Amino acid sequence: MSLNPELRTVNVTRYVTPLREGGSMPAIAEADDGFLYALKFRGAGQGSKALVAELICGEIARALGFKIPEIVYANLDEAFGRTEPDEEIQDLLKASVGLNLAIHYLSGSITFDPTVTEVDETLASQIVWLDSLILNVDRTCRNTNMLWWNKELWLIDHGAALYFHHSWHNWEAKATAPFAYIKDHVLLPQATKLSEVNEAYSAILTPSCIKAIVDLVPNVWLSRDTPFETDEAHKEAYATFLQQRVAHSLTFVKEAQHAREGLI
Repeated sequence: MSLNPELRTVNVTRYVTPLREGGSMPAIAEADDGFLYALKFRGAGQGSKALVAELICGEIARALGFKIPEIVYANLDEAFGRTEPDEEIQDLLKASVGLNLAIHYLSGSITFDPTVTEVDETLASQIVWLDSLILNVDRTCRNTNMLWWNKELWLIDHGAALYFHHSWHNWEAKATAPFAYIKDHVLLPQATKLSEVNEAYSAILTPSCIKAIVDLVPNVWLSRDTPFETDEAHKEAYATFLQQRVAHSLTFVKEAQHAREGLI
């Protein structure tokens, strides 16, 4: 990927409909470029940290060659939503004025079902590796967070990843730790090529590549409830965490291989 990745900025023009129940309350919205997006609000339950995880992890996945819907910055005007009749949604919109995150809406896509669609061993191993890297607890049989669209598998919804940043407690140690939750991954049974994937993906995610992705995070999304004195130090911590994770990737690869052996 380019060492200077860029995201487009759109202005939200119409709130269409909520996407699903839940604390994050995402919605389908239309923007001034005429496209529909899955809009993630900075004023929702998990706040801007979910947007940070969505952006960083989505763009890491894109750098590795996965199919990821386009991620854009989405501006929400102060006047937007004044006519919204639902009081809860109106409060969410008011709390989210300014810069939010949106993901291109894949109209006509269907939720990936492992009992219907078979994923080959290489792709399964690639996805398991990615989710071990980013600490993604949200790719299970209960909620696969993958879509089948245009006869291809697309990855979505990474807001629950990088969960260490909700407290930043002992984050340096967590950077080199195994990822025990990989045992619940929906594609783990097919992930037989983790060693080969590890070699290829570790070479792609260079420190420069990771830093360029982290630098995409707007400063306004960075929580002030952190141990970091500046936005630059905050971003540097994200980059360091991921760089260390890649450098010690054999640790989480062995954890995944061990968890897979326990399944078969």
